[in-house]
Amino acid sequence: MNAIKFVHLSEIKKEKIISLMNNERVGKQLPLLSNGFTVENYHAFLKAKKQLWDNHGYGPWAFLINGEFAGWGGLQPEHGEADFALVLHPNFWGWGQKIFNKIKDHAFNQMHVHSITALLPPSRLNSKAIARFGFIFDDELTINNFKFKRFRLIKPQT
Repeated sequence: MNAIKFVHLSEIKKEKIISLMNNERVGKQLPLLSNGFTVENYHAFLKAKKQLWDNHGYGPWAFLINGEFAGWGGLQPEHGEADFALVLHPNFWGWGQKIFNKIKDHAFNQMHVHSITALLPPSRLNSKAIARFGFIFDDELTINNFKFKRFRLIKPQT
């Protein structure tokens, strides 16, 4: 059974999130996470993500695939936009499209946003995955002194 379930990050054991964030292959994709992910980082991370939910009514989820923690992501506010984030354990990297489709459906049909953004560091030379999701290059911006390329997916007209 290929069941994808979205749950609150607080439902995942601390050690699993810390392990994911310290995974070497995952770390290469996250320039804002350059000094490792400690227990203190974990608590600050959970607090910040919960605050997004409290203040905006949406934020990232944890993803379970067949009951196993696969990663986290979803939509979170970034510069006034609903920004798509996806952090998966390498064992689940083939699941991105299925997870994104559920998030996209939620964004356009339940949240009624008109577009979704996604930020990628310039070090991610291969943006084919984000293009396969339908995103197009939109702009560049700087967050915490790191440059990012912003991509945008506009809600299809029906």
